[in-house]
Amino acid sequence: MTEIKEVSLIMHTSQNNPKPSTQPPSLRLYFDGRCPFCAAEMARLARWDSHGHLAFEDITAAGFDPTPLGVTMADLDRELHSQTANGTLLVGLDSMLVAYTLVGRGFMVLPLRVRWLRPLLARGYRAFARNRYRFSRWMGHGPVAQCTDGVCATRTLYTQD
Repeated sequence: MTEIKEVSLIMHTSQNNPKPSTQPPSLRLYFDGRCPFCAAEMARLARWDSHGHLAFEDITAAGFDPTPLGVTMADLDRELHSQTANGTLLVGLDSMLVAYTLVGRGFMVLPLRVRWLRPLLARGYRAFARNRYRFSRWMGHGPVAQCTDGVCATRTLYTQD
């Protein structure tokens, strides 16, 4: 229940501030940048984020350390995690609900607000997350371009199925 109250507080605060913020982002999303679907979804959220409420951190980037979050890489790999500006860690559906709401697309995740649907949706989300590379391929998402020092290459990363 505490998580849901925190989510409501964040959503209410963001909707009352129409100006771009000079404050730190309201939510930092920790995502798998090698997952084609995940990378595409984060890019879409970034495009919608006209007020700078979101920040994105690729957990597969060289040097990424999950220690400050108090979770393991296995935890981050299992489900989308995010952290609010006040340090609250959100996981899975809560991360998605807050992110979409902060960018003004809360209507797209309206079912996540239905209390009796959440357990079913959470199970479905976890199954999707476990098989995200396979689903990415089935959904037609191509491999993610990996760029270093201005040179980009695409890698097929479906070996993790």
